[in-house]
Amino acid sequence: MDTALAASRSRRSRTSAAVLPAVDRARAQRFGAALRRWFRRNGRDLPWRTTRDPYRILVSELMLQQTQVSRVVPRYAEFLERFPTLHHVARARPARVTEAWSGLGYYARARNLHSLASLVTDRGRDTSGCLPPDAEALRALPGIGAYTAGAVSSFAYERRAELVDTNVARVIKRVFAPGVDLKSGPGQKRVWAIARDLLPRTGRTCWTHNQALMELGALVCTARVARCGICPVRGLCTSAEKA
Repeated sequence: MDTALAASRSRRSRTSAAVLPAVDRARAQRFGAALRRWFRRNGRDLPWRTTRDPYRILVSELMLQQTQVSRVVPRYAEFLERFPTLHHVARARPARVTEAWSGLGYYARARNLHSLASLVTDRGRDTSGCLPPDAEALRALPGIGAYTAGAVSSFAYERRAELVDTNVARVIKRVFAPGVDLKSGPGQKRVWAIARDLLPRTGRTCWTHNQALMELGALVCTARVARCGICPVRGLCTSAEKA
């Protein structure tokens, strides 16, 4: 009886999370406009923001997982000098790719990159092999999860693709859904749904939008300190500290 009741409650919880209303369109537009305006003035000059090369975007996203930006910047340039294309990675021995990753830790990322390159380029033999633009197709490749797929699709191909990393999830929770539990399945689904609701209409604008969301979480709406006084979307935020 107790098991049945728990299952029923679980189903109701999942259903209620699925049918929560979308973010008000007018609010979403005001949020996006303020966010992108702030980013254009305050976004950091990072090397992977000046390219639309899918391979280079992928390398940056893999390196940035669990690693600080300050550590990634020099290693990113060094890695690309050694392996300038996906085909160079595929033709190299796995140990050489892992060696070039030295100091960044989490070496499964390097191994997955080699496996992915080998798969996409037929071990370097297919000179036309490249990363697909669609996020769903990207997710089928080794080592690419939902966030990385969205990042490559948005940042390399300027597709209208949502992405949620730790910074984005924090911003969305604080601004739009303070009651959401980010550690729960329904909570994660809700945050991803809000991220979709917030997307601008065009892929090119989505590039700026997604970069801006991540930047806001990294520089202003941080885990330790929410700098509400300088936040560009403070007037739209449910959690903002009011003066």
